[in-house]
Amino acid sequence: MNEMIDSQPRRHILSVVLEDYCHVAPVQSVVPSGYWHRFESRVENNTAFTLDLLDEMGAKATFFSLGWIADHQPDVIKEVVRRGHEIASKGYFHRSIRQMSPEEFREDVVKSRIALERASGAEVRGYRIASDWISRQDLWALDILCDEGFKYDTSIRVLGSEFSDEPFRRFPHVHKSDAGELWEVPLSSWKVGPFCIPFSGGNYVRQLPDSLVRKVVARWDRDIPAPLFFYFHIWELDPDQPRITAASMLQRMRQYRNLEEMSERVRYYLSQYRFSPVADFLGLPAAKTVAATSNEKAAADMPVYAEPVTTDREAAVPEVRIPISVVVPCYNEEATLGYLANTLRSFSKSVAQQYQVSFVLVDDGSSDRTWERLNEIFGKRADCTIVQHVRNRGVAAATLTGIANASTDIVCAIDCDGTYDPQQLRDMIPMLEPGVDLVTASPYHELGGVINAPAWRLVLSRGLSALYGIVLHQKLATYTSCFRVYRASAVKNTTLRYEGFVGISEILCQLDMNGKGVVECPAVMEVRLLGHSKMSNLKTIRGHLALLAHLLAERASRQFRPQQSSQTGEVP
Repeated sequence: MNEMIDSQPRRHILSVVLEDYCHVAPVQSVVPSGYWHRFESRVENNTAFTLDLLDEMGAKATFFSLGWIADHQPDVIKEVVRRGHEIASKGYFHRSIRQMSPEEFREDVVKSRIALERASGAEVRGYRIASDWISRQDLWALDILCDEGFKYDTSIRVLGSEFSDEPFRRFPHVHKSDAGELWEVPLSSWKVGPFCIPFSGGNYVRQLPDSLVRKVVARWDRDIPAPLFFYFHIWELDPDQPRITAASMLQRMRQYRNLEEMSERVRYYLSQYRFSPVADFLGLPAAKTVAATSNEKAAADMPVYAEPVTTDREAAVPEVRIPISVVVPCYNEEATLGYLANTLRSFSKSVAQQYQVSFVLVDDGSSDRTWERLNEIFGKRADCTIVQHVRNRGVAAATLTGIANASTDIVCAIDCDGTYDPQQLRDMIPMLEPGVDLVTASPYHELGGVINAPAWRLVLSRGLSALYGIVLHQKLATYTSCFRVYRASAVKNTTLRYEGFVGISEILCQLDMNGKGVVECPAVMEVRLLGHSKMSNLKTIRGHLALLAHLLAERASRQFRPQQSSQTGEVP
């Protein structure tokens, strides 16, 4: 063992990963980084809770933070430093090293350090890969970290028989390259026969039996000269975080299992053992203060993350903005309203030069705290109207209630759950030309798309669309989408047989049967990220079949009805 490590008092190393619940690996398949700004952030509260816990236990730690957080919530980074902890980098976005070329890895490393130093005012000397771990084929990344002036890395995890021919990699060691030297501080792992099993932090502490981990940590403290490397994530101390239901069952178990126990498990280890930040343990000098202007040139070359990119269409701005309303039906959506608020804010910002946007949010008789949350989030906004159904009537009824309360003739209806990105309305609204009364989103159009939706839903929706196409005049790829642009004057007096999901199709059918203009716009639909769908599949299928039967009867009746004079304006 290295002489420096042997001479240390019996201390161990503590690190904290500073990232939000929507950033992490288990949900990456359904939450791309471009959606992060739409989630209700819990970073500030979770960081404050973590800092208070560390103060209570008299512990200091190295906080590995995403650069994205530094750019979006710099006060969080400042508070970590003010409370006496070290800031280190976890990359800019939450990407695996296998998603990046060496050039992209270097760019991500530099961009993150610039953001963290700009926010903290302190030199950033440590690094940990954001997702997965560095394996044998990734050791080139350590050379890049050396070249960029980092002093240590904590990205190696010895698992199974990997690195069995290099047993020194289980413990802190110096990596040498042409650019210099870098301390590598790997995740602690226990050797069982020829295999190594990580155990000392995060997911391992949550998933493995608590009594087993306590015994292994105690044996390490007693028998292994090298320090234990212990870590946890700030979101692991937040059992009330929103559940991202679009993730698979295995991913949800990895993300949410034993969250309610994690605070006490961390508290136990902090009370039983002495911990230091990485830099302190390695004996590095105090981090230098970084002037705010020292990275100006580099920062200018690497812009702060931008929210959804606007297009050249904004170059031709009309002198008068077009007034539009956006209707959002909400039923038991307490958990999704923070996500909705950020999504609507982003949409308003992106179209502000073209459209004057107002919102109508309809609580459709919710039994949870949807009504209270709507008023908390939107109640004081001049651009928002909040309406409530006394009882649950269904998404179609809520949509028509929203249209009735809208102050404009152009009314967009969107899903509360974000299955369609409202940015797509920028393509749909211009299609509401004279003679068109409804523009409907069409994920089943040849230019549309569906992301992560279950196969049964695709079969059901496409089958229903095929049946509606037989009965109706308009031949569309999709008849069931709730994501639409309406001409309010054409639908305000609509009376529905079906007020739920089937009623959404019924609105379109009534317009079609009365000869109104209906067009579709290719769109992308995604699986719901938060909460659960309220649609009863069997009930909805029965309703659609009943509506189709009614439409067939109506068409037959019209065919045998005596033709009326064209002056009446009735379309047979």
